[in-house]
Amino acid sequence: MPFALLDRWRSPAPDPRKVVWIGAQDYAHRGLHGSGVPENSRAAFARAIAAGNGIELDVQRSSDGQPVVFHDDTLDRLTGETGPTERRSAAQLGAITLKLAGGAGTAETIPTLRQVLAQIGGRVPVLIEIKSDRRTRIAALCLAVRRVLEGYTGQHAVMSFDPRVSRWYWRHSPHTVRGLIVSEGEDRALAGKIRRRLWLWHARPDFLAYDVRDLPSRFAAAQRRRGLPVATWTVREPEHDERAAAHADAAIFEIVEGTA
Repeated sequence: MPFALLDRWRSPAPDPRKVVWIGAQDYAHRGLHGSGVPENSRAAFARAIAAGNGIELDVQRSSDGQPVVFHDDTLDRLTGETGPTERRSAAQLGAITLKLAGGAGTAETIPTLRQVLAQIGGRVPVLIEIKSDRRTRIAALCLAVRRVLEGYTGQHAVMSFDPRVSRWYWRHSPHTVRGLIVSEGEDRALAGKIRRRLWLWHARPDFLAYDVRDLPSRFAAAQRRRGLPVATWTVREPEHDERAAAHADAAIFEIVEGTA
């Protein structure tokens, strides 16, 4: 009970009208990729839009301060280039082609967030994961994303593992729906439970995006009961589907090739 009271004080639940759309559909994790289509590509987003799925995507900041849609902080895994993503300009990144998981090349290139939002055009909702680490200038990154979102009228939210991101939007863009991504992993002892609560209080999120492997979770269930929607990632297997249906409001999913 004391924690419940502290949660309501330190991290109030959002107006339900602000977040009701979160649970109205599921979200394609990095778009509907696979079968020759790379993750976080315009082709993957086009497939998700055609299927009527919401979209989850990742954002990094380029050397010239633009948000680009790319998961990793280095280019090595997903392209034929190497080195930190942040050391290339948006134009340079836009000229780099993406690889498939197996290493095959494609004609798809790294898009900017502005280009992707223009492509989506409000037809489906989008969850924007803002990638960061300890070196990241949070204010600069969040401001860059907010500038791109200005005037975008489609349903959208920002989210991050980093509680500083949600905190920044609470302070500087309170109308933006903001989420805290949580993975309990091996950190389930008392110290981890305290840490998650402190992150919640600092972030003041409107919703949680929870690791499906950690569901059911007492912490997630408590936040959900008091009005924070819970999306869960990454849903890939029938067992995950069951957990998502029982313990979350929306699934952030991938279709594993050969199981569809």
